[in-house]
Amino acid sequence: MVEVVLPDDANPMGFMLGGNVMRLIDLAGAVAAIRHARTPMVTAAVDGLEFLTPVRVGDFIVLKARVTATFNTSLEVEVMVYSEGALSGERRMTSRAHLTFVSLERDGARSPVPPLLVETDEERTVEAAARVRHSEHLKKKLKT
Repeated sequence: MVEVVLPDDANPMGFMLGGNVMRLIDLAGAVAAIRHARTPMVTAAVDGLEFLTPVRVGDFIVLKARVTATFNTSLEVEVMVYSEGALSGERRMTSRAHLTFVSLERDGARSPVPPLLVETDEERTVEAAARVRHSEHLKKKLKT
């Protein structure tokens, strides 16, 4: 996903508002989740959202989302956010987050999520980290 950052998206210092960045992260993550599962998905959790550097008015905000792991009725998506100078083309990472999405049909029932094809060592490493985060979520859920 790519959008231009306009003055209405920013604070008085000319930096994109964090809430607007979060909205785009959620949207990019949802698109990746739905495209993988081909079923309605809802956001269940956001992990490790970091704002590393600001996105300035006039820059492009570039979001790259990928499914990192699938579970029974949920999946995790990693979203990386970049600021790109509209004229220079210079790109730098500004934010990242991991989001968990749950399949949720209109009647409220959950449906199975198709498995993720994991082929490379890098993909296996990313999936293993996602499984650790998922396990931590389940532990927290059991405590409540």
